[in-house]
Amino acid sequence: MKAKIATLFTLLFLVVVNLGIWSYVNNPLKLPSWNKTMMGLTFSPMRRDSNPQKGIYPTKEQIGEDVALLVGKAHSIRTYTSLEGMEVVPELAAKYGEHLAMGAWIDSDLEKNRREIESLITLSNQYPKAIVRTLVGNETLLRKDVDIEQLIEYIREVKKRTWKPVSTSETWDIWKANPELVNEVDYIAVHILPYWEGIPLEAAVDYIFERYHDLQQTFPGKQIVITEVGWPSDGQPFKHATASLANQAKFLREFLNRANEENLVYYVVEAFDQPWKISIEGTAGAYWGLFNVDRQPKFPMEGDVLANPAWRNWATGAALLSFILMAGFLFTRKSLKLTGKLFFGIIANLAASVLFWSASIAAAQYQTGFSVVFWAILLMMQAMAVLVLLTESLELAEVLWHRKGRRTFAPLTPHPEFRYPKISVHLPIHNEPPEMVRKTLQALARVDYPNLEVLVMDNNTKDPAIWQPVQQDCQRLGPMFRFFHLENWPGYKAGAINYALANTASDAEIIAVIDSDYILSPDWLKSMVPYFDQENVGFVQSPQDYRDLEQSSFKEICYWEYAGFFNIGMVQRNEYNAIIQHGTMTMIRKSAFEKVGAWGEWCICEDSELGLRLYEAGYDSVYCKESFGKGLMPDTFSGYMTQRFRWVYGAMQIIKRHWRHFLPNKKSALTSAQRYYFVAGWLPWFSDALALLFTITSLVLTGLIVQDPIHSELPVNAFLLPTIGLFGFKVLRGLWLYKARVNCSLFQAFGAALAGLSLTHTVARGTLQGLFTSGKPFMRTPKYETQGPLVAGLLIIWQELLLLSLLVAGIVIMRSIEHFDNLSGRLWVAVLAVQSVPYLATFLTILISVAPNYLPGKKLSADELDSENL
Repeated sequence: MKAKIATLFTLLFLVVVNLGIWSYVNNPLKLPSWNKTMMGLTFSPMRRDSNPQKGIYPTKEQIGEDVALLVGKAHSIRTYTSLEGMEVVPELAAKYGEHLAMGAWIDSDLEKNRREIESLITLSNQYPKAIVRTLVGNETLLRKDVDIEQLIEYIREVKKRTWKPVSTSETWDIWKANPELVNEVDYIAVHILPYWEGIPLEAAVDYIFERYHDLQQTFPGKQIVITEVGWPSDGQPFKHATASLANQAKFLREFLNRANEENLVYYVVEAFDQPWKISIEGTAGAYWGLFNVDRQPKFPMEGDVLANPAWRNWATGAALLSFILMAGFLFTRKSLKLTGKLFFGIIANLAASVLFWSASIAAAQYQTGFSVVFWAILLMMQAMAVLVLLTESLELAEVLWHRKGRRTFAPLTPHPEFRYPKISVHLPIHNEPPEMVRKTLQALARVDYPNLEVLVMDNNTKDPAIWQPVQQDCQRLGPMFRFFHLENWPGYKAGAINYALANTASDAEIIAVIDSDYILSPDWLKSMVPYFDQENVGFVQSPQDYRDLEQSSFKEICYWEYAGFFNIGMVQRNEYNAIIQHGTMTMIRKSAFEKVGAWGEWCICEDSELGLRLYEAGYDSVYCKESFGKGLMPDTFSGYMTQRFRWVYGAMQIIKRHWRHFLPNKKSALTSAQRYYFVAGWLPWFSDALALLFTITSLVLTGLIVQDPIHSELPVNAFLLPTIGLFGFKVLRGLWLYKARVNCSLFQAFGAALAGLSLTHTVARGTLQGLFTSGKPFMRTPKYETQGPLVAGLLIIWQELLLLSLLVAGIVIMRSIEHFDNLSGRLWVAVLAVQSVPYLATFLTILISVAPNYLPGKKLSADELDSENL
């Protein structure tokens, strides 16, 4: 009870700290206030569902509501068109006493231009008190819709037929480049938008006044009206300019106060957000309004400003999720020390906060149908990344801060009266080098156990020169060894050992299975068989181990990569009676086969599948981390990949067949810990598949972004946790666990990490193919295989090299585009760089594996190494 109360207080403490961090990050911004009426606002009444490109416009009533809302906010409003329903604005302005700068939209459609001009002239003459100035065109020359002569002709016509001041709106550089245009207008209507020029916020207001004064000096005596000035509250960064609500508030308050001091005439762009502009200006184009599209003010003009006004809602959601995650994991971990609970709690709070932070970014943006699907997929993938992060964090916590285990099994010494049950050792072989199998048989002959038989099943080896020497060795070793040659036998390895099961001596009580390359310790059976005295023990497992790590640097890094599973994962799973049965060095109670059935010939990982069925039948397991036998590792990187692909693909087969047993239900005999550890044990493989999906997504996005950098947005926030965050955590976690549990140096731990990373793409392929296909044949890991040349190795990893090349190309191109010379651009490059690491690891591992072919000195084969050791 005390432990539960302590855990509850720990959870509550972490939640409070998390909320405190949210509060600190979202502290109100202290900005200079603005308590006056603005000089002017640009006005477009488009609503959430409006789109002038599709001919969808707001109603007259909606326009009237908008003009009424702006009364008192600005002395004047500016429009861009005299058509499309905006003909009612002068009447409304006159009604509410607002001044109006009426505009006519000019583009390449000459017929429409004529209607715009006529409407502008008519309205100017009809509402002379409301309309204080007119604008013929908006950035028309910047877009190159008409030439300067045509624009001047329009301006002259409006000047001739109205008496209001006439100009056209252009950016400052267009005015400086066209002094003849200045001579035609009554005032210079200029756009100065530091954001679109990539000016950082800190220098933005100064930049505006520099440009303003430069125009004054260039065109003295000409009135200058800033007809667009502003800053977006969201959207993609533009060079060194960052769009955010805080930046918009800071910019506007600073500009308005300074403009008031210098008596500038200006129009802030704009009154309301315009989501339809995303298609022409990118995401930032939608967020220039003082009001959002629902006509709600984004921030107050006086007092403090909240960068994320809804942060309390998101923080509460993150706190609830983190509490649920912590409670679900930690209340079931009675043996976990307080330090471990704190560590896991911190990770859970961090992960939940990042997930809700990403969701808050998506919720604050205007979404299209495509973007909704895009964000939904990204958030779902983030949630999967969070699940992986939590399970791996819990494993780390349990390894480092676990109270002394209750299920630690050591080798036993049989007492003098011990009854030695008969054991049938099954040795399946297929096309194996006879000199290698001979060493395995010789070791079996030296096993110190009084009641033993050995069944050797040669499965479908075609060449008699390979299998007949093994048959002769069995005959030479005596009646304890029985040899069977199976022609056209189905079921691969599982079929062979099922044949052995059917031909096992009737008085045998235990089935032991080893691989054809294993040299056993003589005391294996005596040391482990006594555990079967416990009636509920269904199988006893010893670790896989290898004797050829000194053969090459490649095998050394493979050796330590394997060691992590058997010294960390299996030991921890054993604490909860949830180990993975891995075929070789395993013993199974023979009577259990009668209860659960034979080896599964449908599955290429028949050993793990049988172990799961034994658990489902209620049997217990025993895992002793003492090594009792050593085999051979794959000789080539190709063999290493094939072996791992088989393990992963087989695991996916098992998941598809047994998934109902992993759900909480009364029909399954699996304990909650067994369900958890089987799912958690496979999650890292799903993580690699997830990483591949993120990599492909980032490459596609990079291609689209490079094609149109101005209108593209980098979804950096959605990629930080699943790529940089998860990758960094996994590397640090692996090194930490190796230091705690594996007897190797830091350099060897890095080698293991390199080997593991090199298989990332293989694991991802195995996961995805295993989930969506079936019927892959059993893939044997060849022994005594000759290492091929580098070119052959590179051809094997062509997919990894292609992805690596694309990622490197993406990094180079992104770095070369000035538009992305900002934090978002650099973070995106970091995402691509991290995603390239596993593929780079694959390339380096190939180089290490083939290096002996190109280096001087004698190269020992596995056979020669065995001879030296023996």
